[in-house]
Amino acid sequence: MTDLTSIIKAYDVRGVVPDQWDEDVARDIGAAFAEFVVGDSGATTVVTAHDMRDSSVPLSRAFAEGVIGRGVDVVEAGLGSTDMLYFAAGSMGVPGAMFTASHNPAQYNGIKMCRAGAAPIGQDSGLRQIREWAEQGSVFERDPGRIGSVTGRDVVVEYAAFLRSLVDLSGSRPLKVVIDAGNGMGGFTVPVVLTGLPLDVVPMYFELDGTFPNHEANPLDPANLVDLQAGVVEHGADIGLAFDGDADRVFIVDERGQAVSPSAVTALVAVRELAKAPGSAIIHNLITSRGVPEIVAEHGGRPVRTRVGHSFIKEEMARTDAVFGGEHSAHYYFRDFWRADTGMLAAMHVLAALGEQPRTLSELTAEYSRYVASGEINSTVADQAAAAAAVRAAFTARDGVTVDDMDGMTVQLPDGAWFNLRASNTEPLLRLNVEAPDETRMAQIRDEVLEMVRS
Repeated sequence: MTDLTSIIKAYDVRGVVPDQWDEDVARDIGAAFAEFVVGDSGATTVVTAHDMRDSSVPLSRAFAEGVIGRGVDVVEAGLGSTDMLYFAAGSMGVPGAMFTASHNPAQYNGIKMCRAGAAPIGQDSGLRQIREWAEQGSVFERDPGRIGSVTGRDVVVEYAAFLRSLVDLSGSRPLKVVIDAGNGMGGFTVPVVLTGLPLDVVPMYFELDGTFPNHEANPLDPANLVDLQAGVVEHGADIGLAFDGDADRVFIVDERGQAVSPSAVTALVAVRELAKAPGSAIIHNLITSRGVPEIVAEHGGRPVRTRVGHSFIKEEMARTDAVFGGEHSAHYYFRDFWRADTGMLAAMHVLAALGEQPRTLSELTAEYSRYVASGEINSTVADQAAAAAAVRAAFTARDGVTVDDMDGMTVQLPDGAWFNLRASNTEPLLRLNVEAPDETRMAQIRDEVLEMVRS
């Protein structure tokens, strides 16, 4: 029996090709996925898409072979972003599989799988069963009775039209937009979605290249935003957008070349969505700025706090019928988009908000940026539990401090500052996020906690 625990993670498949997985493994996973969706929902068809990595086409085709061997048909959507795959699964009402390693380096690849309607599949909602069946080498009791078929379908134009039906940019004032696709799938989808609108798009690294010759397609790392920031200033642009490798996340840069906090973007988009659906729930994870729930409440919405991770966000969105959800990692989820995350739709909301009024982006987003945050800081720690316990003991001994344990440890301080310290699920890391009313206080708390963690 093959051990796939090293590549089948909490939310998806991810690993080095061919060292950790190859076409034979992809074929077994495809068969297991088909068997799962037949038993789960009686599915007869699945849709696949893939990114620009060299290994994506052979892996996706091997996966399709596994699927059709179990009597299930495959619709190949071909090249696309992860949110385009979610669109296909949502609009067609079929399960889906996206071949991508997102922001990981070139030697990696992976699969993001979903049920019909883009509903997530994670460890506790099917991925563990898929892994177990794939490890058994596609040995199943059910006789499918037939071999499935494979057909191609180009969905990117439908995807673009759907997004444009959700956010109307046709009446925007003219905007100059620098877009860094990082040689990832934004270079494929952006021209189709934004063509013909009052936008002067300056493209950066739109050439699809899974070796990422310019920089990693991971805008969460500030080093990978440097080119975009310089480009915005050089071109006198109104805004900059950076997409990650599979274009399901977007990062925003203002006209000064300064990164806009994903929490500010969450608050801005939440206000726009609440205008369409007054009183609705808005999901935010526990490391977003506390300005987000404040602004949501001020605009008549119901803020709902969740753990970090897309499966928790999507579960809470379904439970509360939330209209929108945001994470500080720049994943943005929309009820109108099958509760799935889409960087493109979030970008369009920001473009619309900017284009329908005369202020600069920095002026517009200032009202959504109330506090100073550290960003996520990782520390390699041999004994995570002991380090976290030392921090807890030091802070709970102080007056007016409260602690909750929703996801790691969130410490609320009496002056309104807070920090969250949580362990990585996959690495010997502690992740720290700090927020405070001003830069000095944030730095003070950050340095004090890091000294304890790293000592």
